Amino acid sequence: MNKDLTVGKPNSVLWRFCLPLFGSIIFQQLYNLADSFVAGKFISNDALAAVGNSYEVTLIFIAFAFGTNIGCSVVVSQLFGAKRYSELKTAVYTTMIAGGALCLLLMAGGTLFCDALLRLINTPTGIFAASRLYLEIYIWGLPFVFFYNISAGIFSALGDSKTPFVFLACSSIANIAVDILFVSAFKMGVAGVAWATFLCQGVSCLLAVAFVLSRLRKIKSEGKTPVFSGLLLGKIAAVAVPSILQQSFISVGNIVIQSVINGFGAPVIAGYSGAIKLNNMVIASLTTLSNGISNFTAQNLGAMKLDRIKAGFRAGIKLVWLLCIPLSLAYLVFGSPLMSVFLENPTGLAMETGVDFLRIVAPFYFIISVKLVSDGVLRGAGKMSKFMVATFSDLTLRVVLAIVLSQTSLSTTGIWLSWPIGWCVSAVLSLVFYRQGEWNRRVSPSDAAEGAEKA
Repeated sequence: MNKDLTVGKPNSVLWRFCLPLFGSIIFQQLYNLADSFVAGKFISNDALAAVGNSYEVTLIFIAFAFGTNIGCSVVVSQLFGAKRYSELKTAVYTTMIAGGALCLLLMAGGTLFCDALLRLINTPTGIFAASRLYLEIYIWGLPFVFFYNISAGIFSALGDSKTPFVFLACSSIANIAVDILFVSAFKMGVAGVAWATFLCQGVSCLLAVAFVLSRLRKIKSEGKTPVFSGLLLGKIAAVAVPSILQQSFISVGNIVIQSVINGFGAPVIAGYSGAIKLNNMVIASLTTLSNGISNFTAQNLGAMKLDRIKAGFRAGIKLVWLLCIPLSLAYLVFGSPLMSVFLENPTGLAMETGVDFLRIVAPFYFIISVKLVSDGVLRGAGKMSKFMVATFSDLTLRVVLAIVLSQTSLSTTGIWLSWPIGWCVSAVLSLVFYRQGEWNRRVSPSDAAEGAEKA
C-alpha cells in the first residue's frame, strides 16, 4: 500500500515507515550471517574465513546496487510527493533499464578479475580456492541483487516499507534452511552456502519486481508513459553516482583494511569475519533507517513542506538511539557468546579478536547514528557534495589509521580504533552540513519550490 509521508504527525509517520525497514535489513543481514554461521559451524574456521574474505569484495557490487536503489528512491519520492505520476513511472522504468546494463558490466568485470581482486587483498593460499568459488557464484547472482534493491527502493519511495519486509523475512528464513541442507545433507561445502543464497535471493527478487510492476499499473497517470528518459536518468544519476562512489570507496577502504588484517593470519581473519558481520548488521540497520529518512525528506521537499524535514530529523535521532541502546549493550556484555555462534572452536585468538573489535566499536554506535540521520536528510534533499565530504573523511581516516596503527605496539587493536575515530570526525561534519540546510532557516514558498526543483 502506497503511503503519503507528507501528511500526519512526522514523528509517528516516520516511525511507522521506518520500523518495517529496520525489520527488512535485519532479515537482509541474515543472508550473510547465515552464510558465516553455517560455514563456521558446519564446515570449518577456514571456511568462515573464506566467506568473510569474499564478503569484502562482494561489498563493491552491493555498493552499485545500493547506489542505484538510492538514486531511484530519492527521485521517485520527490515525484510522488509532487504527485507527478507519469514522470514517476518513467523514472522507475529508466532505472530498471540503466540498472540492468550496469549489472551486466559488473558481472563481466567481476568474472574477469575475480582472482585479481582476491590477490589484491592478500588472500591466504589456504582459503584462496574457497574464496574464489564463493565469489564466482555470488557474481552470477548479481541480477537478483540489483533488481531486488531497485524494487525495494521503489516501494520505499511510495511509502510502502512493509512489502519488501515480507519478502525478505520469508527468503531469509528459507536461506538458513537451504544453507544447512546443502552443506550438511549434500556436502557441498562453501559452494552450498553460496548457492543457497543465490536461490533464495532469486525468488525474493522475482517476487519484488512482479509486485512493483503491478503497483505501478494501479497508479493513474495521464497520457502515454515513456519507458526511458535521459533527463530523469540524469537526475537519478546525480544522486546514484555519489552514493555508488561513497559505497564503493567504503568497500575499497574495507578491502585495504582486510588486506592489512590478512597479514595477521587465518585465526585473526576468522575472528574479524564474525565480528564485522555483527558490526555490519548494526551499521546496515542504521543506514536503512537513514534511507527511510531520505524518502521522508524527499517526499516533503517535493511537497515543499520544509518544517516537516526538521521534525523528521528529530524523530530519526530518537529512533536510531533507541536501536543503539540494546545493540551496544549486547555487544559489550555478550560479545563472547555472540562470537561463538560463528566459530567452530570458540576459543583462542579468533575469539579474542572478535570480542576485542566489538568492545571497541559498540559504544560509538550512538555517534555514527547521528551522522547517518544527518546523511539521510542531506541525501533526500539532493545535497550530495556535502554528503560525500563527510563520508570520505570517515573512510580516509579509517584506512590511514588502520595501516599506521597496525604497525605500532597496538597491533590489531590499533586497526579497530580507526573505526570510532573516523566516525566521530564525520559525524561532526554531517551535523554541521545538516544545520546549514534551508529547512533550518525561513524561506519563501518560491525559494522552497526552486530548491525542490534543483533537488
